[in-house]
Amino acid sequence: MPAWHAIGVLDTWTPTSWRDRPVAQQPDWPDQAALNRALETIAGFPPLVFAGEARALTQALAHAAEGRAFLLQAGDCAESFDAHGAPRIREQLRVILQMSVVLTYSSGVPTIKVGRIAGQFAKPRSAAFERVDGVDLPAFRGHIVNDAAPTAEARRPDPARLVQAYHQSASTLNLVRAFTKGGFADLSRVHAWNQEFVATSREGRRYEVLAEEIERALRFMRACGIDLEATPQLHQVDLYTSHEALILGYEQALTRVDSTSGDWYDCSAHMLWIGNRSRQLDGAHVEFLRGVGNPIGVKIGPAAEPDEVIALCEALNADRVPGRLSLIARLGADLVEDRLRPLLRAVRAAGHPVVWVCDPMHGNTFASANGIKTRHLDDVLREIGGFFAAHRAEGTQPGGVHLELTGEDVTECLGGAEEILDEHLTDRYESVLDPRLNGRQSIDLAFRIAELLPR
Repeated sequence: MPAWHAIGVLDTWTPTSWRDRPVAQQPDWPDQAALNRALETIAGFPPLVFAGEARALTQALAHAAEGRAFLLQAGDCAESFDAHGAPRIREQLRVILQMSVVLTYSSGVPTIKVGRIAGQFAKPRSAAFERVDGVDLPAFRGHIVNDAAPTAEARRPDPARLVQAYHQSASTLNLVRAFTKGGFADLSRVHAWNQEFVATSREGRRYEVLAEEIERALRFMRACGIDLEATPQLHQVDLYTSHEALILGYEQALTRVDSTSGDWYDCSAHMLWIGNRSRQLDGAHVEFLRGVGNPIGVKIGPAAEPDEVIALCEALNADRVPGRLSLIARLGADLVEDRLRPLLRAVRAAGHPVVWVCDPMHGNTFASANGIKTRHLDDVLREIGGFFAAHRAEGTQPGGVHLELTGEDVTECLGGAEEILDEHLTDRYESVLDPRLNGRQSIDLAFRIAELLPR
Protein backbone atom coordinates (compact mmCIF):
# COMPACT_ATOMS: atom_id res chain seq x y z
CA MET A 1 0.00 0.00 0.00
CA PRO A 2 1.66 3.28 -1.09
CA ALA A 3 2.30 5.66 1.78
CA TRP A 4 0.20 8.52 0.43
CA HIS A 5 -3.14 6.66 0.63
CA ALA A 6 -5.34 5.71 3.53
CA ILE A 7 -6.24 2.05 3.98
CA GLY A 8 -9.14 1.12 1.72
CA VAL A 9 -8.81 4.13 -0.59
CA LEU A 10 -6.32 2.93 -3.18
CA ASP A 11 -8.18 -0.28 -3.98
CA THR A 12 -10.76 1.82 -5.84
CA TRP A 13 -8.13 3.58 -7.97
CA THR A 14 -6.78 2.54 -11.35
CA PRO A 15 -5.07 4.62 -14.05
CA THR A 16 -8.44 4.71 -15.83
CA SER A 17 -10.76 5.39 -12.85
CA TRP A 18 -10.72 9.11 -13.66
CA ARG A 19 -12.83 8.32 -16.73
CA ASP A 20 -15.83 7.69 -14.46
CA ARG A 21 -15.66 11.23 -13.06
CA PRO A 22 -16.69 14.61 -14.49
CA VAL A 23 -13.68 15.93 -16.41
CA ALA A 24 -13.02 19.63 -16.93
CA GLN A 25 -10.96 21.53 -19.49
CA GLN A 26 -10.64 18.75 -22.10
CA PRO A 27 -10.50 19.39 -25.85
CA ASP A 28 -13.40 18.37 -28.05
CA TRP A 29 -11.39 15.86 -30.05
CA PRO A 30 -13.11 15.46 -33.44
CA ASP A 31 -11.66 12.03 -34.29
CA GLN A 32 -11.84 9.52 -31.44
CA ALA A 33 -10.10 6.79 -33.42
CA ALA A 34 -7.14 9.09 -34.16
CA LEU A 35 -7.01 10.07 -30.48
CA ASN A 36 -6.93 6.43 -29.41
CA ARG A 37 -4.11 5.67 -31.87
CA ALA A 38 -2.05 8.61 -30.59
CA LEU A 39 -2.49 7.57 -26.96
CA GLU A 40 -1.63 3.95 -27.75
CA THR A 41 1.52 5.15 -29.48
CA ILE A 42 2.55 7.23 -26.45
CA ALA A 43 1.79 4.35 -24.09
CA GLY A 44 4.41 2.32 -25.98
CA PHE A 45 7.12 4.98 -25.62
CA PRO A 46 9.73 4.98 -22.81
CA PRO A 47 8.97 7.04 -19.70
CA LEU A 48 10.18 10.63 -19.76
CA VAL A 49 11.19 10.59 -16.08
CA PHE A 50 11.72 7.87 -13.52
CA ALA A 51 10.02 6.99 -10.26
CA GLY A 52 13.22 7.27 -8.24
CA GLU A 53 13.67 10.87 -9.41
CA ALA A 54 10.10 11.70 -8.37
CA ARG A 55 10.72 10.17 -4.94
CA ALA A 56 13.88 12.25 -4.56
CA LEU A 57 11.87 15.39 -5.28
CA THR A 58 9.27 14.38 -2.68
CA GLN A 59 12.06 14.07 -0.10
CA ALA A 60 13.45 17.48 -1.05
CA LEU A 61 10.00 19.08 -0.83
CA ALA A 62 9.56 17.57 2.64
CA HIS A 63 12.46 19.80 3.69
CA ALA A 64 10.71 22.82 2.15
CA ALA A 65 7.59 22.05 4.20
CA GLU A 66 9.77 22.31 7.32
CA GLY A 67 11.63 25.47 6.28
CA ARG A 68 14.88 23.61 5.54
CA ALA A 69 14.73 24.26 1.77
CA PHE A 70 12.97 26.63 -0.62
CA LEU A 71 11.19 25.74 -3.86
CA LEU A 72 11.83 27.75 -7.01
CA GLN A 73 9.32 26.51 -9.60
CA ALA A 74 9.68 28.53 -12.77
CA GLY A 75 9.49 28.52 -16.53
CA ASP A 76 7.33 29.23 -19.53
CA CYS A 77 3.64 30.00 -19.35
CA ALA A 78 3.20 27.47 -22.16
CA GLU A 79 5.92 25.80 -24.17
CA SER A 80 5.72 26.23 -27.91
CA PHE A 81 6.28 23.91 -30.85
CA ASP A 82 7.39 26.95 -32.87
CA ALA A 83 10.01 28.34 -30.45
CA HIS A 84 12.13 25.43 -29.33
CA GLY A 85 15.83 24.64 -29.28
CA ALA A 86 19.01 24.61 -27.28
CA PRO A 87 19.51 28.39 -26.99
CA ARG A 88 16.06 29.01 -25.48
CA ILE A 89 16.39 26.10 -23.06
CA ARG A 90 19.90 27.18 -22.06
CA GLU A 91 18.84 30.79 -21.42
CA GLN A 92 15.88 29.72 -19.32
CA LEU A 93 18.11 27.42 -17.30
CA ARG A 94 20.64 30.22 -16.92
CA VAL A 95 18.06 32.49 -15.25
CA ILE A 96 16.87 29.69 -12.95
CA LEU A 97 20.47 29.01 -11.92
CA GLN A 98 21.09 32.68 -11.22
CA MET A 99 17.94 32.96 -9.15
CA SER A 100 18.73 29.81 -7.19
CA VAL A 101 22.22 31.06 -6.35
CA VAL A 102 20.78 34.35 -5.08
CA LEU A 103 18.22 32.51 -2.95
CA THR A 104 20.61 29.88 -1.58
CA TYR A 105 23.44 32.30 -0.82
CA SER A 106 21.08 34.68 0.96
CA SER A 107 19.04 32.15 2.94
CA GLY A 108 21.60 29.44 3.66
CA VAL A 109 19.17 26.67 2.73
CA PRO A 110 19.04 24.63 -0.51
CA THR A 111 16.94 25.88 -3.40
CA ILE A 112 14.88 23.11 -5.02
CA LYS A 113 14.80 23.83 -8.75
CA VAL A 114 11.67 22.71 -10.60
CA GLY A 115 11.10 23.87 -14.15
CA ARG A 116 7.82 24.47 -15.92
CA ILE A 117 9.50 22.66 -18.78
CA ALA A 118 9.49 19.50 -20.92
CA GLY A 119 5.71 19.12 -20.86
CA GLN A 120 4.03 22.46 -20.08
CA PHE A 121 2.10 22.59 -23.35
CA ALA A 122 -1.57 22.58 -22.30
CA LYS A 123 -3.44 25.54 -20.84
CA PRO A 124 -6.91 25.81 -19.28
CA ARG A 125 -9.23 28.40 -20.77
CA SER A 126 -12.10 30.39 -19.30
CA ALA A 127 -14.32 29.66 -22.32
CA ALA A 128 -14.43 26.94 -24.97
CA PHE A 129 -14.68 29.51 -27.77
CA GLU A 130 -13.37 32.98 -28.48
CA ARG A 131 -14.51 35.59 -31.01
CA VAL A 132 -11.86 36.67 -33.51
CA ASP A 133 -12.82 39.26 -36.14
CA GLY A 134 -16.47 38.40 -35.70
CA VAL A 135 -15.94 34.64 -35.98
CA ASP A 136 -16.32 32.17 -33.10
CA LEU A 137 -13.30 29.86 -32.97
CA PRO A 138 -12.34 27.09 -30.54
CA ALA A 139 -10.05 28.48 -27.83
CA PHE A 140 -6.33 27.94 -28.20
CA ARG A 141 -5.51 25.29 -25.58
CA GLY A 142 -1.76 25.07 -26.07
CA HIS A 143 0.30 23.42 -28.77
CA ILE A 144 -0.37 19.94 -27.42
CA VAL A 145 -3.97 20.43 -28.65
CA ASN A 146 -4.16 23.02 -31.44
CA ASP A 147 -2.48 26.06 -32.94
CA ALA A 148 -2.85 29.72 -31.98
CA ALA A 149 -3.44 30.93 -35.55
CA PRO A 150 -6.97 32.44 -35.79
CA THR A 151 -8.42 30.01 -38.34
CA ALA A 152 -10.88 27.16 -37.97
CA GLU A 153 -8.36 24.62 -39.27
CA ALA A 154 -5.58 25.75 -36.92
CA ARG A 155 -7.89 25.63 -33.90
CA ARG A 156 -9.11 22.10 -34.68
CA PRO A 157 -7.77 19.75 -31.94
CA ASP A 158 -5.27 17.36 -33.50
CA PRO A 159 -4.27 14.16 -31.63
CA ALA A 160 -0.99 13.99 -33.55
CA ARG A 161 0.11 16.95 -31.43
CA LEU A 162 0.09 14.70 -28.36
CA VAL A 163 2.82 12.58 -29.94
CA GLN A 164 4.74 15.68 -30.97
CA ALA A 165 4.54 16.98 -27.39
CA TYR A 166 6.09 13.75 -26.13
CA HIS A 167 8.98 13.98 -28.60
CA GLN A 168 9.67 17.64 -27.81
CA SER A 169 9.56 16.88 -24.08
CA ALA A 170 12.08 14.07 -24.57
CA SER A 171 14.47 16.29 -26.54
CA THR A 172 14.12 19.08 -23.98
CA LEU A 173 14.89 16.67 -21.15
CA ASN A 174 17.99 15.45 -22.97
CA LEU A 175 19.26 19.02 -23.19
CA VAL A 176 18.36 19.85 -19.59
CA ARG A 177 20.22 16.79 -18.32
CA ALA A 178 23.23 17.64 -20.48
CA PHE A 179 23.33 21.23 -19.23
CA THR A 180 22.78 20.41 -15.55
CA LYS A 181 25.19 17.47 -15.39
CA GLY A 182 27.71 18.30 -18.11
CA GLY A 183 29.46 21.42 -16.80
CA PHE A 184 27.13 24.31 -17.63
CA ALA A 185 25.77 24.36 -14.06
CA ASP A 186 29.23 24.20 -12.45
CA LEU A 187 29.38 26.81 -9.68
CA SER A 188 32.74 27.95 -11.01
CA ARG A 189 30.75 29.37 -13.95
CA VAL A 190 28.67 31.59 -11.69
CA HIS A 191 29.85 34.71 -13.56
CA ALA A 192 29.18 33.13 -16.97
CA TRP A 193 25.49 32.69 -16.11
CA ASN A 194 25.00 36.46 -16.26
CA GLN A 195 23.46 37.19 -19.65
CA GLU A 196 24.67 40.21 -21.55
CA PHE A 197 21.32 42.04 -21.45
CA VAL A 198 21.11 41.38 -17.69
CA ALA A 199 24.74 42.09 -16.84
CA THR A 200 24.49 45.75 -17.88
CA SER A 201 21.47 46.37 -15.65
CA ARG A 202 21.30 47.27 -11.97
CA GLU A 203 20.14 43.71 -11.19
CA GLY A 204 23.05 42.28 -13.16
CA ARG A 205 25.60 44.42 -11.36
CA ARG A 206 24.17 43.31 -8.02
CA TYR A 207 24.42 39.71 -9.16
CA GLU A 208 28.07 40.23 -10.18
CA VAL A 209 28.91 41.34 -6.63
CA LEU A 210 27.36 38.15 -5.26
CA ALA A 211 29.14 36.03 -7.89
CA GLU A 212 32.48 37.53 -6.87
CA GLU A 213 31.78 36.66 -3.22
CA ILE A 214 31.05 33.08 -4.21
CA GLU A 215 34.23 32.83 -6.28
CA ARG A 216 36.25 34.27 -3.39
CA ALA A 217 34.74 31.64 -1.07
CA LEU A 218 35.64 28.88 -3.54
CA ARG A 219 39.22 30.17 -3.78
CA PHE A 220 39.44 30.22 0.02
CA MET A 221 38.25 26.62 0.33
CA ARG A 222 40.69 25.51 -2.35
CA ALA A 223 43.52 27.33 -0.55
CA CYS A 224 42.57 25.48 2.64
CA GLY A 225 43.18 22.20 0.86
CA ILE A 226 39.55 21.25 0.30
CA ASP A 227 39.18 19.11 -2.82
CA LEU A 228 36.39 20.93 -4.62
CA GLU A 229 36.54 18.52 -7.54
CA ALA A 230 35.40 15.73 -5.23
CA THR A 231 32.22 17.65 -4.31
CA PRO A 232 29.66 16.95 -7.08
CA GLN A 233 27.16 19.45 -5.64
CA LEU A 234 29.51 22.24 -6.82
CA HIS A 235 29.59 21.00 -10.40
CA GLN A 236 26.08 19.82 -11.23
CA VAL A 237 22.52 20.43 -10.12
CA ASP A 238 19.20 18.63 -10.07
CA LEU A 239 16.53 20.33 -12.14
CA TYR A 240 13.18 18.60 -11.89
CA THR A 241 10.34 19.01 -14.40
CA SER A 242 6.71 19.87 -13.83
CA HIS A 243 3.55 20.79 -15.70
CA GLU A 244 -0.18 21.06 -15.20
CA ALA A 245 -1.65 17.58 -15.63
CA LEU A 246 -4.48 18.86 -17.80
CA ILE A 247 -4.90 16.46 -20.74
CA LEU A 248 -5.64 13.33 -18.76
CA GLY A 249 -5.48 10.87 -21.66
CA TYR A 250 -1.87 11.93 -22.25
CA GLU A 251 -1.05 11.62 -18.55
CA GLN A 252 -2.63 8.17 -18.35
CA ALA A 253 -0.62 7.01 -21.37
CA LEU A 254 2.61 7.87 -19.54
CA THR A 255 1.60 6.33 -16.21
CA ARG A 256 3.63 3.23 -15.38
CA VAL A 257 4.21 0.78 -12.54
CA ASP A 258 7.56 1.34 -10.83
CA SER A 259 9.51 -1.92 -10.99
CA THR A 260 11.19 -1.35 -7.62
CA SER A 261 8.14 -0.43 -5.52
CA GLY A 262 5.16 -1.68 -7.49
CA ASP A 263 3.54 1.76 -7.23
CA TRP A 264 2.08 3.84 -10.06
CA TYR A 265 3.90 6.97 -11.26
CA ASP A 266 2.99 9.49 -13.94
CA CYS A 267 6.25 9.45 -15.88
CA SER A 268 5.48 12.56 -17.96
CA ALA A 269 7.13 14.79 -15.30
CA HIS A 270 8.57 14.65 -11.82
CA MET A 271 5.85 16.89 -10.37
CA LEU A 272 2.30 17.47 -11.63
CA TRP A 273 -0.22 20.04 -10.53
CA ILE A 274 -3.98 20.49 -10.71
CA GLY A 275 -5.15 23.91 -11.87
CA ASN A 276 -7.58 26.22 -10.12
CA ARG A 277 -10.21 25.46 -12.80
CA SER A 278 -9.95 21.66 -12.52
CA ARG A 279 -9.58 20.94 -8.79
CA GLN A 280 -13.17 19.73 -8.24
CA LEU A 281 -13.20 17.22 -5.39
CA ASP A 282 -15.38 14.79 -7.33
CA GLY A 283 -13.62 15.53 -10.60
CA ALA A 284 -11.35 13.51 -12.84
CA HIS A 285 -8.14 15.46 -12.15
CA VAL A 286 -8.25 14.89 -8.39
CA GLU A 287 -9.18 11.25 -8.99
CA PHE A 288 -6.26 10.68 -11.35
CA LEU A 289 -3.54 12.38 -9.34
CA ARG A 290 -4.54 10.87 -6.01
CA GLY A 291 -3.33 7.50 -7.29
CA VAL A 292 0.13 8.34 -8.65
CA GLY A 293 3.25 8.52 -6.50
CA ASN A 294 4.63 11.80 -7.83
CA PRO A 295 4.72 14.91 -5.70
CA ILE A 296 1.70 16.94 -6.74
CA GLY A 297 0.44 20.48 -6.40
CA VAL A 298 -2.95 22.15 -6.38
CA LYS A 299 -3.55 25.75 -7.42
CA ILE A 300 -5.68 27.56 -4.84
CA GLY A 301 -7.58 30.66 -5.96
CA PRO A 302 -9.29 33.39 -3.90
CA ALA A 303 -12.65 31.58 -3.87
CA ALA A 304 -11.23 28.56 -2.01
CA GLU A 305 -12.61 28.02 1.49
CA PRO A 306 -10.78 26.24 4.34
CA ASP A 307 -13.12 23.23 4.33
CA GLU A 308 -12.54 22.70 0.60
CA VAL A 309 -8.77 22.95 0.96
CA ILE A 310 -8.78 20.45 3.83
CA ALA A 311 -10.90 18.07 1.73
CA LEU A 312 -8.38 18.35 -1.11
CA CYS A 313 -5.57 17.56 1.30
CA GLU A 314 -7.45 14.50 2.55
CA ALA A 315 -8.18 13.30 -0.97
CA LEU A 316 -4.63 13.78 -2.27
CA ASN A 317 -2.49 13.06 0.78
CA ALA A 318 -4.59 11.19 3.34
CA ASP A 319 -1.51 9.74 5.07
CA ARG A 320 0.05 13.20 5.46
CA VAL A 321 3.34 12.32 3.79
CA PRO A 322 5.69 15.35 3.92
CA GLY A 323 6.61 16.61 0.45
CA ARG A 324 3.76 14.78 -1.28
CA LEU A 325 1.44 17.81 -1.59
CA SER A 326 2.09 21.47 -2.39
CA LEU A 327 -0.66 24.08 -2.18
CA ILE A 328 0.07 26.81 -4.72
CA ALA A 329 -1.75 29.99 -3.69
CA ARG A 330 -2.66 32.38 -6.53
CA LEU A 331 -4.77 34.91 -4.66
CA GLY A 332 -3.85 38.34 -6.03
CA ALA A 333 -1.81 41.08 -4.40
CA ASP A 334 -4.84 42.77 -2.82
CA LEU A 335 -6.29 39.59 -1.30
CA VAL A 336 -3.36 37.35 -0.47
CA GLU A 337 -2.86 38.09 3.21
CA ASP A 338 -6.53 38.10 4.23
CA ARG A 339 -7.45 35.05 2.13
CA LEU A 340 -4.36 33.01 2.95
CA ARG A 341 -4.30 33.27 6.73
CA PRO A 342 -7.51 31.23 7.35
CA LEU A 343 -6.21 28.54 5.01
CA LEU A 344 -2.88 28.37 6.83
CA ARG A 345 -4.65 27.99 10.17
CA ALA A 346 -7.01 25.30 8.91
CA VAL A 347 -4.33 23.19 7.22
CA ARG A 348 -2.04 23.40 10.24
CA ALA A 349 -4.87 22.42 12.60
CA ALA A 350 -5.66 19.41 10.41
CA GLY A 351 -2.04 18.28 10.59
CA HIS A 352 -1.29 18.34 6.88
CA PRO A 353 2.46 18.87 6.16
CA VAL A 354 1.98 20.74 2.89
CA VAL A 355 4.48 22.90 1.03
CA TRP A 356 2.94 26.37 0.78
CA VAL A 357 3.92 27.97 -2.52
CA CYS A 358 3.15 31.47 -3.79
CA ASP A 359 2.07 31.93 -7.42
CA PRO A 360 2.14 35.75 -7.66
CA MET A 361 1.49 35.81 -11.40
CA HIS A 362 -1.99 34.48 -12.15
CA GLY A 363 -3.93 36.62 -9.69
CA ASN A 364 -2.38 39.82 -11.04
CA THR A 365 -3.07 39.64 -14.77
CA PHE A 366 -4.86 42.54 -16.44
CA ALA A 367 -5.24 44.26 -19.80
CA SER A 368 -2.92 47.21 -20.32
CA ALA A 369 -4.09 50.57 -21.62
CA ASN A 370 -3.56 49.31 -25.17
CA GLY A 371 -5.47 46.08 -24.51
CA ILE A 372 -2.49 43.71 -24.15
CA LYS A 373 -2.55 41.08 -21.39
CA THR A 374 0.19 41.89 -18.90
CA ARG A 375 1.29 41.89 -15.27
CA HIS A 376 3.17 44.50 -13.26
CA LEU A 377 6.27 43.50 -11.34
CA ASP A 378 5.15 45.67 -8.43
CA ASP A 379 1.97 43.58 -8.07
CA VAL A 380 3.99 40.38 -8.24
CA LEU A 381 6.25 41.67 -5.47
CA ARG A 382 3.28 42.81 -3.38
CA GLU A 383 1.71 39.37 -3.52
CA ILE A 384 4.96 37.70 -2.50
CA GLY A 385 5.31 40.19 0.35
CA GLY A 386 1.75 39.46 1.50
CA PHE A 387 2.40 35.73 1.26
CA PHE A 388 5.41 35.99 3.58
CA ALA A 389 3.55 38.35 5.91
CA ALA A 390 0.69 35.86 6.28
CA HIS A 391 3.14 33.09 7.20
CA ARG A 392 4.91 35.30 9.73
CA ALA A 393 1.58 36.17 11.33
CA GLU A 394 0.48 32.52 11.55
CA GLY A 395 3.87 31.00 12.45
CA THR A 396 3.91 28.77 9.35
CA GLN A 397 6.56 28.10 6.71
CA PRO A 398 6.62 29.80 3.30
CA GLY A 399 7.85 26.95 1.11
CA GLY A 400 8.47 28.45 -2.31
CA VAL A 401 7.40 30.47 -5.33
CA HIS A 402 5.85 29.49 -8.67
CA LEU A 403 6.74 31.87 -11.51
CA GLU A 404 6.30 32.34 -15.24
CA LEU A 405 9.54 33.61 -16.72
CA THR A 406 11.86 33.32 -19.66
CA GLY A 407 15.53 33.82 -20.37
CA GLU A 408 14.66 35.92 -23.40
CA ASP A 409 14.79 39.74 -23.41
CA VAL A 410 11.01 40.09 -23.74
CA THR A 411 8.72 43.00 -22.89
CA GLU A 412 5.64 41.24 -21.52
CA CYS A 413 5.40 42.36 -17.88
CA LEU A 414 5.41 46.00 -16.85
CA GLY A 415 7.81 47.58 -14.39
CA GLY A 416 11.20 46.54 -13.10
CA ALA A 417 14.32 48.65 -12.71
CA GLU A 418 14.42 49.20 -16.48
CA GLU A 419 10.75 50.30 -16.29
CA ILE A 420 8.86 48.55 -19.06
CA LEU A 421 5.86 50.77 -19.87
CA ASP A 422 2.62 50.19 -21.78
CA GLU A 423 4.13 51.47 -25.00
CA HIS A 424 7.01 48.97 -24.74
CA LEU A 425 4.82 45.84 -24.56
CA THR A 426 4.61 45.40 -28.32
CA ASP A 427 8.40 45.64 -28.75
CA ARG A 428 9.11 41.99 -27.87
CA TYR A 429 5.89 40.32 -26.73
CA GLU A 430 6.53 36.67 -27.64
CA SER A 431 4.42 34.57 -25.24
CA VAL A 432 1.76 32.41 -26.88
CA LEU A 433 -0.54 32.96 -23.87
CA ASP A 434 0.35 34.68 -20.59
CA PRO A 435 3.03 37.35 -20.01
CA ARG A 436 6.36 36.26 -18.49
CA LEU A 437 9.06 38.02 -16.52
CA ASN A 438 12.28 38.60 -18.44
CA GLY A 439 15.78 37.91 -17.13
CA ARG A 440 16.31 41.31 -15.47
CA GLN A 441 12.94 41.22 -13.76
CA SER A 442 13.54 37.64 -12.61
CA ILE A 443 16.89 38.43 -10.99
CA ASP A 444 15.41 41.52 -9.35
CA LEU A 445 12.61 39.31 -8.00
CA ALA A 446 15.10 36.77 -6.63
CA PHE A 447 16.92 39.46 -4.63
CA ARG A 448 13.62 40.77 -3.29
CA ILE A 449 12.53 37.27 -2.21
CA ALA A 450 15.93 36.70 -0.62
CA GLU A 451 15.34 39.74 1.59
CA LEU A 452 12.16 38.10 2.91
CA LEU A 453 13.64 34.67 3.61
CA PRO A 454 14.71 33.86 7.19
CA ARG A 455 18.46 33.78 7.70
